[in-house]
Amino acid sequence: MTTHKSISRRDFLHTNLAVAGGMLFAPLLSGAADANLNNDRILVVVELSGGNDGLNTVVPYTNDAYYNHRPNIAIKASEVLRLDDDFGLNPGMLGFERLWNSGELAIVHGCGYDNPSFSHFTSMAYWHTASPNSGDEFGWLGRLADIMSPEPVANMLINIGSRQSLAVNSRVHTPVVFDNPERFQRNGFIQERAVLDSVSEATSEEFDNPTRRFLNEVARSARSTSALVRRAWTDYQTPIDYGIAAMDLPKVAACISYGLPTPLYHVSFRNNSFDTHVQQPALHRRLLSYACDGIHGFLRDMDRLGFGDRVVVLVYSEFGRRVPENANLGTDHGSANLMFLAGKQIKGGHYGTPPSLTELTAGDNLIHTVDFRQVYATAIDGWLQANAAAQVLKGQFPPLPVFV
Repeated sequence: MTTHKSISRRDFLHTNLAVAGGMLFAPLLSGAADANLNNDRILVVVELSGGNDGLNTVVPYTNDAYYNHRPNIAIKASEVLRLDDDFGLNPGMLGFERLWNSGELAIVHGCGYDNPSFSHFTSMAYWHTASPNSGDEFGWLGRLADIMSPEPVANMLINIGSRQSLAVNSRVHTPVVFDNPERFQRNGFIQERAVLDSVSEATSEEFDNPTRRFLNEVARSARSTSALVRRAWTDYQTPIDYGIAAMDLPKVAACISYGLPTPLYHVSFRNNSFDTHVQQPALHRRLLSYACDGIHGFLRDMDRLGFGDRVVVLVYSEFGRRVPENANLGTDHGSANLMFLAGKQIKGGHYGTPPSLTELTAGDNLIHTVDFRQVYATAIDGWLQANAAAQVLKGQFPPLPVFV
């Protein structure tokens, strides 16, 4: 493993850009203030896009109502990875079973919000902005970054994906957004390369025109930051097995290993993968295997790198699934769902009240028992200790006691 020199937060002010592939960049912010953080803790938010089926994820294997609602797709009691006398994990979740056994996994039951939307687009917007049944221009992680550092800095948010998530949209900060770090560079026709590169080498003092100076700083920032990310990825090596589909978590590990002082990361299991309307059982088990192996591998990699006590992972999906199975041996869009918090600083166990499987809504959906913003508040004030949950979430949501 190569040893890297850590990059200070102020040094990293000299880099700033956004959008995968280097197509759009934010300006360099010379002289901008350091982020006013109380600690060096890191939050990694993982999205299971498509609406993960919580009932076949953490299985109530002793509940007859569960088997009555799902005669064909329910996970047999003999197959679950038993957590206790009431719940077991889907048999594909070996990574989470290991985290549970080591006391590093908190399962929050019944997460949702009033008047739930069953639209992927709408519900995900609610979860991204933490503003259900209303809306916000900025994401909850973006608003959190604005409070943690009211002055623009370049290192507050990293979003790994093919496009920027609304969750990281910020009034003050420009997230670093990339997909393939090896190709993270400014796009342009080959005929333009010399011009783009020469602009990037110029200094701001050469320009009297503020607009030209601004654009020049954009180019310089883009070039330096893209080179930094590529170098972090090139230098990253690990013996840890992340499984088959690691959800970009090795890229997060590379950034942390290299010393990028970023407190907020967002990654996603992409392409609405968890939208399991048809022939769910085998596909869902495989998806959960990929996700849980990836998260377990990431946390073990953090231990190896010496960051284990500094990193917590939050896992969510935009909604759950209906309680009864459908005619296609799948499940349809539902309401309340599970959320997870994982890491060495977690006090493992069950949190929240599991929803009733007999008292359902008119559409055969679970009635949520925990507002999902309470889990966000747990990450904001309980983990990051930002003392900002009420302002970010626009209300009072007491944190759950999940940290040691």
